[in-house]
Amino acid sequence: MGRHATARTRKRILLPLLVTVLGAATWVAVAMARSEPGCEPVRVVVAASPDIAPAVTEAARALDLACIAFDVQARESHQVAAELSGAASRPQAWIPSSTLFLGKAGGVPLSGPSIASSPVVLAVAEPVARELGWPRKPLTWPEVLGHTGIVAGMPDPGSDPAGVSALVALRELTKDASAYVASLRKFLPTTSGATVFPAAENAVLRHNSALLEGETASVAVYSSAAPALDYPFVEVEGATAQQGKAVAELKRALLRGAATGPRSELRAAGGQALRLTETDQRVEAQGQRSAEIPDAAEVAKALSQWAAVNASARVQVLIDVSGSMSAPVPGTGKSRLRITLEAAENALHLFRSTSQARFLAFATKVDGDRDYREILPMAPIRQQLAAVDRLRAVRAVPDGQTGLYDSVLDIYRLAHEEWERGKLNLVIVMTDGRDTDPGGISRENLVAELGKLSDRDRPVPLIAIGIGPEADETELRQLVAPAGGQAFLSRDPARIGEVFYGALGRIAGAG
Repeated sequence: MGRHATARTRKRILLPLLVTVLGAATWVAVAMARSEPGCEPVRVVVAASPDIAPAVTEAARALDLACIAFDVQARESHQVAAELSGAASRPQAWIPSSTLFLGKAGGVPLSGPSIASSPVVLAVAEPVARELGWPRKPLTWPEVLGHTGIVAGMPDPGSDPAGVSALVALRELTKDASAYVASLRKFLPTTSGATVFPAAENAVLRHNSALLEGETASVAVYSSAAPALDYPFVEVEGATAQQGKAVAELKRALLRGAATGPRSELRAAGGQALRLTETDQRVEAQGQRSAEIPDAAEVAKALSQWAAVNASARVQVLIDVSGSMSAPVPGTGKSRLRITLEAAENALHLFRSTSQARFLAFATKVDGDRDYREILPMAPIRQQLAAVDRLRAVRAVPDGQTGLYDSVLDIYRLAHEEWERGKLNLVIVMTDGRDTDPGGISRENLVAELGKLSDRDRPVPLIAIGIGPEADETELRQLVAPAGGQAFLSRDPARIGEVFYGALGRIAGAG
């Protein structure tokens, strides 16, 4: 011990440790100080993700630094990120569960050294896993999600990096845009009642170790396409020199593996094998490979696509049936219109069952003097899916011109008249060219009228999707600007489905 106890007094304060598993909030706080004669302990606050906070607490205690009082606080990462962007008091160090949170905070670097890791897995209820052949064989994500007997749930990807990781993995595993959307549709926007859901491996371990009577254990199913939680250690601006030295000591200890010992459910950085003395056989203890952490643009794209899938919407879809839409698309054996109609049909699966849609065809004078006609009336998505034969039967109008402006104005007015609070109210127009109706409203007058209709309290974004090489990007951007919408181009008509899904995702994410 060195000097006598009368010359040095050791003081430890350990506040109650409360830990709940699988996503619930956790709070751990520990303050420790070693007092020297004539020194006032300096408080060093470390905000740590709840799943790593106990290990950080032990590492801080083991350092036993003179005149330093570590205060390790278990804080949800999204809450700390929000506070660091505001005027709240700041910790001296922060260990979020994922690098993804660093870009949402202020006064911290965008990256930091990883002190631990935890793969993101599909937590599968053990009875479901056994139905699929576990433990005789390892399971895969596509195999699990293709099983008809599951209830799949998704943690909120806006606050839980396990959700973001799952979205990224699903996109990689499915490749095709329509298959990706279909895979997202399998997930409820909650984990309540789910038999399959994305979770950190350490959460599965904690859940299985604390089962109550009647609760079901979970089996971890792995995918190298899913980025892992990486627990970066970052120093926060504003620390004093003495606080900075203490933070540096703690950082060194954690980088040496203080948080990933034999009692920890966490792996070392990089996904090395679990070091737990006794490993739950429902997880795989060997080393696991994980995908790279996605950049901010990829995360934003994933979140907006998820938002689009889960949006309850009221949608007006205008489809160009002018003569040029009968042009063949090379390499497909289909016309522009046929591919567009297929994309529109597939888009029905993007929306929740509580959504409603109306489909209209436009050219010139297709319904008396009107340039558009209704194909399918406004109805719930389920009803529209049962009536898709009427959509498939639509044909291009031979020699028909493009009555774009009048059609857009009338349907935009209708969307405002039918506007419903709490829903994503949209007008979508799909066209392969510019307005060619000589007797219709001018572009300038259309833009002015759309501006008059625009209402921030009752927003109706206008999405314009240009199809093929003749689509006029400048015109489309001018049309959507007053309505707070966006224009998208698919120069290759064969890729219209991909563009359509991306457009809906971006609009829903922005809203």
